[in-house]
Amino acid sequence: MKHAPILTVRPCPLCGAGADQAEPFLSDSRDESRLSASSFASRKVPEYMSHAMVCCRVCDLAYVDRPPSVEYLAASYHAADYDSADEAEDAADAYARALAPVLQRLKGRGAALEIGTGTAAFLDRLKDAGFAELVGIEPSSAAIAAAPAHRRPWIREGIFEEANFRAESFDLICCFMTLEHVQDPGALVASALRLLKPGGVFVGVTHDRRAWLNRLLGRRSPIVDIEHMQLFSAQSARRLLQHNGYDAVGGASFRNSYRPSYWLRLVPMPAAFKRVATRLLRGSWFDRWHLPLNVGNFMSWGFKGN
Repeated sequence: MKHAPILTVRPCPLCGAGADQAEPFLSDSRDESRLSASSFASRKVPEYMSHAMVCCRVCDLAYVDRPPSVEYLAASYHAADYDSADEAEDAADAYARALAPVLQRLKGRGAALEIGTGTAAFLDRLKDAGFAELVGIEPSSAAIAAAPAHRRPWIREGIFEEANFRAESFDLICCFMTLEHVQDPGALVASALRLLKPGGVFVGVTHDRRAWLNRLLGRRSPIVDIEHMQLFSAQSARRLLQHNGYDAVGGASFRNSYRPSYWLRLVPMPAAFKRVATRLLRGSWFDRWHLPLNVGNFMSWGFKGN
């Protein structure tokens, strides 16, 4: 993978505060020799590499102040490997449980859009919840290839562009574990607001960098990732929606439920030991169970006013 071109210093992508309002957060820990097609894959074995990040004192967002170009990121995700279809199903179940109270407040269940849909597992849950039209955007061709045949007509390959959709055409827009990856999360949620029908809702899931587990692990947390252009706290995740015109903004942490072999993938330990332990665990009776844990994932939502 070729070296990422670096842009000039950018202001905070949430509130626009300049470099004089930022303080160091993470140092550059990239090792270009370790980059591979797995580096931009979802639910990968953590590499614990990151671009240099600063933290905005105004809005509490940590962000890469010299990010790679949009073109570089799009090409990297397009070429990424994908080996987590089973975990995508587990994640979709967790998102559906967490989202259920928000969906009860929706006026309609016509069209739903998911930005970063992967194998469209969550769109299947929305189909079961009564949504009539389902659309997913996904840049990874490998993820799309891993989707069951009945989901593929819902998926459009590429990156999200507002111009590809009619204004006020969706009741629900979702963006799960993707807002950290885009270069301008404010532009994304502003576009989503224009695409929502009055009374519609945008729902995002992000890591909460201030959650106890992420603070405990520090640089050995899986959220320290070369893919992440910004890291949210619960405060900044809500503020992103408030800053871009959403009403009735709320949020809550929730539990994910995965097999023990997947949780082991995320534990910071020597790679050789992890490979052996994972191989022994997979296929065992113990690995048939799902273990629910709150590991610092945060769901935020905001409605479009009538």
